[in-house]
Amino acid sequence: MEYIDRNQLYTDSEYRFTYVSKFMDFGADDIKAIETVADKIRPLVPVVVDAVYVKLFQYDITKRHFMPKNEGFDGKTATTLEELTLDHPQIKFRKDFLSKYLNKLLSGPYDERMLRYLDWVAKIHTDTPQKKSKINVDYIHINALLGYVETTLVGGILSLKLAEEEQLAALAAFNKLLWIQNDYFAKYYCINPIAPPVKKEVSLLEQLTQPATGLGVLVGGLAVWLTLRYKNLL
Repeated sequence: MEYIDRNQLYTDSEYRFTYVSKFMDFGADDIKAIETVADKIRPLVPVVVDAVYVKLFQYDITKRHFMPKNEGFDGKTATTLEELTLDHPQIKFRKDFLSKYLNKLLSGPYDERMLRYLDWVAKIHTDTPQKKSKINVDYIHINALLGYVETTLVGGILSLKLAEEEQLAALAAFNKLLWIQNDYFAKYYCINPIAPPVKKEVSLLEQLTQPATGLGVLVGGLAVWLTLRYKNLL
């Protein structure tokens, strides 16, 4: 039985990837399967990208995330959801980003740079201090989107009419890969359950003015004063 350091899963990205990929049996055979079908799938990338954005524009809660200005985009942003169309310059900018991402998954190589890239893709969708933009997408939308991307990608692979063995290998490899990407996202939304809670220092004045604590001090002090005064009167 292999020992896994629970705390390191939340503090070491490479260690986390190694654990997740080994758990899902993502390895050399999966990378080879991706490389084998990459050239056949690459022409489908624009179709996948368009389908993804049509889906994202079906709901106001997902479409509104494209209103803030993207880091690296120098054009004019839309001021209303109605103004933000699928052919808006900022959306074209975002589509280009998704196209590069999918082509990166197809091209590799699957080395440490790829791991850092997958981590970066997850990080830029969350509101972290290292970012210039303030785009922060709720995890529920990220999870749903990755599920939709996989479904669309599966449809594209099936349409290629590959040999059965090649098709099954490709489907399994991309399934594992997108779940690994999903975990990179989850890392930025999940709180480390081992990290000690941050305790806020509270001054004596704050303690006395807090409803529960302050009332207890006042009532307790008044009780002592009344007891002593009663004894003096006897």
